[in-house]
Amino acid sequence: MKIEKMAKNLILKNGTIMDPFHGKTISGDIWLKDGKIAGVGKVDAPKDSLTIDCSGKVITHGFCDIHVHFREPGREDKETLITGSHSAMAGGFTRVCVMPNTNPPLDTPESINFIREKAEECPIYIHPIGAVTKSQNGNDLTEMGLMHNEGAVAFSDDGLPIQNGAMMRIALEYATMIDVPVINHAEDECLRAEGLMHEGIISTQLGLPGNPDLAESAMVYRDLELAQFTGARLHIPHVSSKKSVQHIREMKSKNEKVTAEVTPHHLFFNDEALTSYNTNLKVAPPIRTESDRKALIDAVKDGTIDCIATDHAPHTIEDKETTFDLASFGMIGLESCFGAVNKVLVHDEGLELGNVLKLLSSNPRAIMGFEQDLFSEGTDAEITILDPDVEWSFEKVHVQSRSINSPYYGEILKGKVEYTISRGQITTQLS
Repeated sequence: MKIEKMAKNLILKNGTIMDPFHGKTISGDIWLKDGKIAGVGKVDAPKDSLTIDCSGKVITHGFCDIHVHFREPGREDKETLITGSHSAMAGGFTRVCVMPNTNPPLDTPESINFIREKAEECPIYIHPIGAVTKSQNGNDLTEMGLMHNEGAVAFSDDGLPIQNGAMMRIALEYATMIDVPVINHAEDECLRAEGLMHEGIISTQLGLPGNPDLAESAMVYRDLELAQFTGARLHIPHVSSKKSVQHIREMKSKNEKVTAEVTPHHLFFNDEALTSYNTNLKVAPPIRTESDRKALIDAVKDGTIDCIATDHAPHTIEDKETTFDLASFGMIGLESCFGAVNKVLVHDEGLELGNVLKLLSSNPRAIMGFEQDLFSEGTDAEITILDPDVEWSFEKVHVQSRSINSPYYGEILKGKVEYTISRGQITTQLS
């Protein structure tokens, strides 16, 4: 991938322009001047403008991922804000929210300010999510108001579920004062126990300790009830089970402040894929059964799930190339995201491409309160140009992350990002 400064005047010519915010599709050009939208459709740009021929391509809003781990500060050997930005741009993402489980965690106004200032050097927009509790210990609330003032867009102890219901209630009540979402990694640690994968037939065959779907759904149910009780905004991350979907669907019928996300890997794989003992498929929450996978797809189709987020979780080779019980949980996911979800949702399940683009762009922006009308004149250009129909094999050459822990190597994906435009810079895929 190559990243270059954009020309003063750039025309994206002859593309299919899909605006997920307004739900409109038009044919025509987009004129970018000094990195901003200067015209959409029929444009009157200078004759000497640089032109990119987008014939047969879709021009849409830059993707937004509200759940990534860029590991800075503390584990820059896995990822940094800069390398994470490159990984994001390779996948068509122009805006991300970084989780707080760094070392040390993002649990003070100063740490939030550190991320915000460091992000100014990056080619994408990076927003910090603050920790709910100090040191993510589950017991002492952070200075949420001050952290919000410094730029925290939501609060989470991601990776460390808030087990104490009273603490979760307090966090939700505080969050109502600043009107931001609370995000809890929904997993009952007692029910999860030492589980390494979904508890079921496959875990029994493989001889691996299981993590039952109940560990997630019980916590999801608790959090939904607490959100209803407090009137707070609750966002449920990486939903993995049919039972959780049922709880969310029921609560959303009476509480519009509840939102939920699903990852590409929970849509793409089922637990049968783990028969290879591929540690890159060891994630939290675990990849579950085909029945759960189908339930997640149905939840995307009917709007129970609001957006797609990658849970991009880089790890070193040493963390992953070991026995299944010792391997770290998590996989990278930014570069493979669009090809994976487009294959499953559009090509396999018949969902409209426009709906998938909403799941990747305007919907996550709405959850976090970001600007959604990205094609209005004068707006800073956040644009993804993609070929929705090309078939390709995902390989290590496509990875821009500092880590390579992906289960998608050798998988045939459909749809590929070709250019990403963000903060006055443009990427070109070289392979």
